[in-house]
Amino acid sequence: MIDQELIFSALRGVKDPELSVNVVDLGLVYAVQTNEGEVSVEMTLTSPACPAGPEILRNAKQAIEKIEGVTKATVSLVMSPPWSPERMTDAARDELGIF
Repeated sequence: MIDQELIFSALRGVKDPELSVNVVDLGLVYAVQTNEGEVSVEMTLTSPACPAGPEILRNAKQAIEKIEGVTKATVSLVMSPPWSPERMTDAARDELGIF
């Protein structure tokens, strides 16, 4: 079984290229499920029209697939509930200067 903390750790290496903050601290990752070697992630974007969306999703999938034991990664884009800045960690807020 793949530890979910390994998945979150890998996803912390994926940054929103416009904000330069990782997707976990931004609060973009909504759900992570594992089933043997398969990992499914539901995540969102800061905006439905985010131009970096395809790149972020592709990078998330690639980061997960690098984890030892992962045979397949599926990253699904969801827009419900909509993202809001309240989902960000304190570290992300500090990095972006949001208090």
